[in-house]
Amino acid sequence: MPRLRPAAFALAFLSAAASVGAQSFPTNDPVIRRLWDEGMTSKSQVARLAQVLTDSIGPRLSGSPAFLGATDWVSARYAEWGIPARKERYGTWRGWRRRYTHIDLIAPRERTLEGMILAWSPGTTKPVEGDVVVIPELADSNAVKAWLPSVKGKFVLLSAPEPTCRPDENWERLARPASVLAMKAARDSSKRAWNQRAQRLGPNAFALLDGSGAAGVVTSLWSAGWGVNKVFSASTRTVPVMDVSCEDYGLLHRLAANNQGPRLRLDARAEQLPESPMFNVVAELKGTEKPDEYVLLGAHLDSWDGASGATDNGTGTVMMMEAMRLLKAAYPNPKRTILVGHWGAEEQGLIGSRAFAEDHKEVVDGLQAAFNQDNGTWRVEYIRMMGLTGAASHFGRWLSVIPTEIEGLIDLDIPGVPETGGSDHMSFLCAGAPSFRLQSNYPDYRQYTWHTNRDTYDKVIIDDLKNNATLAAMLAYQASEDPERVARDKRVMTTPSGTTTPWPRCSTPPRSTPQR
Repeated sequence: MPRLRPAAFALAFLSAAASVGAQSFPTNDPVIRRLWDEGMTSKSQVARLAQVLTDSIGPRLSGSPAFLGATDWVSARYAEWGIPARKERYGTWRGWRRRYTHIDLIAPRERTLEGMILAWSPGTTKPVEGDVVVIPELADSNAVKAWLPSVKGKFVLLSAPEPTCRPDENWERLARPASVLAMKAARDSSKRAWNQRAQRLGPNAFALLDGSGAAGVVTSLWSAGWGVNKVFSASTRTVPVMDVSCEDYGLLHRLAANNQGPRLRLDARAEQLPESPMFNVVAELKGTEKPDEYVLLGAHLDSWDGASGATDNGTGTVMMMEAMRLLKAAYPNPKRTILVGHWGAEEQGLIGSRAFAEDHKEVVDGLQAAFNQDNGTWRVEYIRMMGLTGAASHFGRWLSVIPTEIEGLIDLDIPGVPETGGSDHMSFLCAGAPSFRLQSNYPDYRQYTWHTNRDTYDKVIIDDLKNNATLAAMLAYQASEDPERVARDKRVMTTPSGTTTPWPRCSTPPRSTPQR
């Protein structure tokens, strides 16, 4: 499947336009120039929006008061800009409020550890102290049953210890080759040994420990980078589950494995809340000529709560808010209706956008193009055609009139293939509607900020966020003005053996937290 620069691709369709594509402004279109002036200069509001969303509001866990606060804040910004917006309730989700976590090593020495309880974990009503234990060698299920009572009042280490918390690239850059090989062999051996121990607990280890009277469960999901851990959710009802840094987990494991008497004090406050209402925020610029045809901008508003949800997906949220502000300023009366959806519960399975698609068949049927962003900061550099064979010619035309400072780095994947997971564009693509992901270049995104304790405002690249917001506004403008509908023809997809593979199917979203 070819990946082509838009400027090269446009030659096949718009030779005249492409001939001047090397200029900053290949067109004198006043709307394009106004969007640039509003979005790429000091008039931009992305820095202010990103700072408030990530620092003041912070992480936006589904069902949390912070998520509900974020929906109010987004709605208020649209009202401030004179853009009609509404909160659409589509269901509920398990409520939870994080307060604070203090994890202290109190023996054999004193030290405050880096870590936090996981989302929806039970908290403590007062500080709790207990010894730290590792999973012993357990011969069979009978041995597990006999061992469980011994963990009452203790903290159980449940993750495999890492022999090194240095990233591989650091080893490979600085260490001798023999040392690198020895490290990797030690890591593989350690994980195999630990997994054999853990397997004795079976697939329901958290449930077993939840009923054991343990003081807490300690995990560490290291993300293979300096100081960075993945932080997801707990599956216990009574026992707190905490994630600690790679370094501190290693410390606890070594102390416990060597019988040096580690003890922890945990003071973790959290509130278990009832099912809380969940919303999408939808803003709209009504079409003047074709109001029943739609251009849809999208980004999910929710996040995990290990940090601030800055690049997943605060940047996408701000990008689309700013794009709508730019469109209101430069293109307030679009030909087609322009919508923006700030989706809820993407992290739980694209629930908000799936619910919107299910509740708004008229938007799915009338969709000219949807543009979604959900993969961190840095400039948009890649757009897949998602297997829609009629989309590429439109993108060639749209991008050919966008200043080269913005479109010059963008690759088009033609015809591409539909994703089977990914993000909220899939909620529309599964129905065959033209829906595309504006992808940034993120070589270390999954390692350092995706669902981690380091996804904070300082990771946002403001200049690139300005670029991306302006790009989204220019694409929405072009899609709105395009005299032709984007065709929904799908490529035939086959495996290497020649077997035809089906188009992704739409599924019904849950409207409340599934019973555990």
